Amino acid sequence: MAFDLDGKTALVTGASRGIGRAVVETLAAAGARVAFTYRSSTDEANALCRQLQESGSECLVFQGDAAEISSAEEAVGGMLEAWGTIDVLVNNAGITRDGLMLRMNEHDWDAVVSTNLKSVFNFCKMAYRPMMKQRAGTIVNMSSIIGVVGNPGQTNYAASKAGIIGFSKSLARELGGRGITVNVVAPGYVETDMTAGLSDTARSALLDTVTLKRTATPQDVANAVHFLASPAANYITGHVLHVDGGLAM
Repeated sequence: MAFDLDGKTALVTGASRGIGRAVVETLAAAGARVAFTYRSSTDEANALCRQLQESGSECLVFQGDAAEISSAEEAVGGMLEAWGTIDVLVNNAGITRDGLMLRMNEHDWDAVVSTNLKSVFNFCKMAYRPMMKQRAGTIVNMSSIIGVVGNPGQTNYAASKAGIIGFSKSLARELGGRGITVNVVAPGYVETDMTAGLSDTARSALLDTVTLKRTATPQDVANAVHFLASPAANYITGHVLHVDGGLAM
């Protein structure tokens, strides 16, 4: 019962595949009605929604760029119109544009910071008032272990993910008095499209840094999100949960 989300509504950004998709499936399996956003993978997004509906779950889908506040207005507004509440918000939308600082251009910096960090502001901004009115809500923001320890060639990504941590701790202090929790999940290396192109040499070097000697699956991360979104975590806020196999110990 502590992990039951029956009757709850959830919104997940960037969820047509990878970690976001696993989060949507996991929250729906726990009983939540789930809305999610995507930017360009229309076929995958529609297939995911059909899958949920066929399993008896309610689903809403919104296309848009999470870096634009109008996308957040549309998604949160549409969810409130359909279901009346927003109980759980999971900010998962993210991109990479890796490269050494010497060769990184302004567009690569702005694109990553806007998609990864500004999107979190956008959706939290839109969910802020409804959750305050409800005097209840759960926000889980997706950072990365790179935002904790850094990584060469990822200054833009690391800055955006570290920014999410500071943002979330500050927001947790703002909203705690209204019964709203704000937490962060910081995955390590996860088997997704972002890591699929690693060479065998790079993968071996990566695993040498991981205590458990394997990469995470999207489901590993989704399980952590489910915990923080559930009643089992209702006295946890401002926390950064590492899902990294011991990489950052």
